[in-house]
Amino acid sequence: MKKILQLLFEHKTLDRSLAKEVLVNIGKGVYNEHEVTAFMTVYLMRSITIEELQGFQDALLELCVKVDLKEYDLIDIVGTGGDGKNTFNISTLACFIVAGTGQKVAKHGNYGASSVSGASNVMEQLGYKFKNDNDKLKKEVEEAGICFLHAPMFHPALKTVGPIRKNLAMRTFFNMLGPMVNPASPKFQLVGVYNLEMARVYNYFLQLTGNSFTIIHGLDGYDEISLTNDTKVITNEGEKIMTPEQLGKRMVSATDISGGSSVEEAAKIFATILKGEGTWAQNAVVLANAAMALQCTGKYKVYDDAYNDAVRSLESGAAHKALQKLVSLQ
Repeated sequence: MKKILQLLFEHKTLDRSLAKEVLVNIGKGVYNEHEVTAFMTVYLMRSITIEELQGFQDALLELCVKVDLKEYDLIDIVGTGGDGKNTFNISTLACFIVAGTGQKVAKHGNYGASSVSGASNVMEQLGYKFKNDNDKLKKEVEEAGICFLHAPMFHPALKTVGPIRKNLAMRTFFNMLGPMVNPASPKFQLVGVYNLEMARVYNYFLQLTGNSFTIIHGLDGYDEISLTNDTKVITNEGEKIMTPEQLGKRMVSATDISGGSSVEEAAKIFATILKGEGTWAQNAVVLANAAMALQCTGKYKVYDDAYNDAVRSLESGAAHKALQKLVSLQ
């Protein structure tokens, strides 16, 4: 690691194979926590290159516990996190609304590194038990329309760096990697990013996969459709700016979408919204993200059709039933 750090301190970058080697070694516990912390800190001070990111992705996918759910046309809705906005769990809620429409979901998530409550925190609080058993996950997709993939169960390297990420309490390149290493390899992806540079990196990456994707970036720094400002939307076809009125029929304020100050509070907000008892602002934001995910599947002629389907899923109780079914299978 000393040689690697020396190279990086001299403002040099790693090629794809060296980046892969370093992350494989991190995953295998070759380096001590101080070396890993120093390595991660480099990327807090400068941007990551495409080659480095590809190498890190190669390493995580090579080391990952495999899951075979290819018979389903799955979607994942995931934000990179690290936007520092402490919103409630918008993308996870959107996953249940999407599942309520009949679209199968494989949600990849982790504990919050820079927020109060990540997807894994809230799922655990609601009674979900993390697993990497293929048959059980398949049953969840089959019966509840959704399964949850807790990243450290599938990625040993993430388990190793978990405590370091928590101690740093800042976004690291692992935030960027999360959406790129879903072990279920979903056919469709809605990815939220917190800055435009990251949007460009993901655009390059996701074009290479050949899958249908949508990247969203709230222009005031959110890694999701926040309806507090316009949203940049990038798809396989190109990019555009969409207004809160186009996406969620209204604009909301930042305080409307706060995520609370504890995991318990976050889970309470989550359950309230999914039961259909959220505020109009909370509902609008979740529905906009769910609609954009549905639109990404190519099954809707126009965005408004996808939005109406999302509304039906929430208002009919189908989204809440998906959660209840999922928890009952534990």
